[in-house]
Amino acid sequence: MDLGLSGRRAAVGASTSGLGLACAEALAAEGARVAVCGREADRARRAAAGLGPGAVGLAADLSDPHSATAFVDEAADALGGLDILVANGPGPAPGTLGELSPSDFPPALATSLLSVVAMCYAALPRMRVAGWGRIVAVTSIAVRQPIPNLALSNTARAGATGYLKTLAREIAGEGVTVNSVLPGLHATPRVEAVFGDDLARAASGVPAGELGRPADLGATVAFLCSEQARYLTGVALPVDGGMDAHLL
Repeated sequence: MDLGLSGRRAAVGASTSGLGLACAEALAAEGARVAVCGREADRARRAAAGLGPGAVGLAADLSDPHSATAFVDEAADALGGLDILVANGPGPAPGTLGELSPSDFPPALATSLLSVVAMCYAALPRMRVAGWGRIVAVTSIAVRQPIPNLALSNTARAGATGYLKTLAREIAGEGVTVNSVLPGLHATPRVEAVFGDDLARAASGVPAGELGRPADLGATVAFLCSEQARYLTGVALPVDGGMDAHLL
């Protein structure tokens, strides 16, 4: 199925590895021109080189909202415009509420809420002028069922989901859709670092019986960016192998 993305210009946050890279790969495979980013410029350039001609690698620290804004602006300049934003970024540090203090929350909110807001504000004017745009944020299944020991992520990503839903409704008539994907456990370096050699233990809690592949999430994001998804907005979509047990 042709998703209608050939020639579209996409900025994908935190995309030198893991889920972000999978999103960039899926969009590039559909013919989009992609700007990727990471904290290290050389690593970002190598990731872009693997996506083929027209891809751009940029240095950006998406834990800083100002850097998040700069990434979107630089991506638009490099690509000659911007049609798609995949607002992905690093996750906050683990910890329970009992282990944390109020001072731990502002950096987490900057990383997983305010940087998402900043990227959207930077991307939206270009999309509104064009009358076409796709924003997809990568958050977490934690926004539907908080994950133990991830109190900061549970809080910040829930806030981002509220912002995205509000934004989707405000601009629904302007040709711009706003959605989010909620990954469960995928075979990424982050999950491997947490579980080490015991990935079977991680997969045991997934009804599908296995960890997701990063490409599974990438394909979902590419569809949400497609022409076919033009009437789909304000959705927070679990991509989790059935982990989410909620009815709605």
